[in-house]
Amino acid sequence: MTFMLRNACAADIPSIAEIYRDAVLTGTASYELAPPSEADMAERLSAITGRGYPYIAAEGPDGRLLGYAYASAFRTRPAYRWLVEDSIYIAENARGLGLGKALLSELVARCTALGFRQMVAVIGGASEASVGVHRACGFELSGTLKGTGFKHGRWLDTVLMQRALGQGLTTDPDETAYPGTLYEG
Repeated sequence: MTFMLRNACAADIPSIAEIYRDAVLTGTASYELAPPSEADMAERLSAITGRGYPYIAAEGPDGRLLGYAYASAFRTRPAYRWLVEDSIYIAENARGLGLGKALLSELVARCTALGFRQMVAVIGGASEASVGVHRACGFELSGTLKGTGFKHGRWLDTVLMQRALGQGLTTDPDETAYPGTLYEG
């Protein structure tokens, strides 16, 4: 399947909301129990991109959105500003075609270029597919949190994976450049 990766935009919100709706209702990647509205998803897109984080859409040859990925703050305390958390969601009919790996690889490249030093994956439901995609993109297992969510009538574990970006922790970051200035003022 061919696809194009590009920046997500407001026009993508209906498709983003539908892909996420399916993930909430049928999957375990998200621990939300009720799908957010399109207005909520538009606010989330604006909040993420407004802070300078990348939000990527994967578009099929027919212009249909096949999936999306974004990076956002792992935690909002200033010392965490060098660390991002990734999120990836793929339309049901586009799963298993390499789209997740392509989105994650692009997200890693963009976050590295922005100056982030670490990326973490918080994998709800310990999804084997998501663990495999992250492992293929250089992530290592950091740990498993047992029984962290209850969804679809069962307890779910959360897998944490991490990878260094750029120089990782081998050098001090430039606190005068983004993301060093992310929480100033």
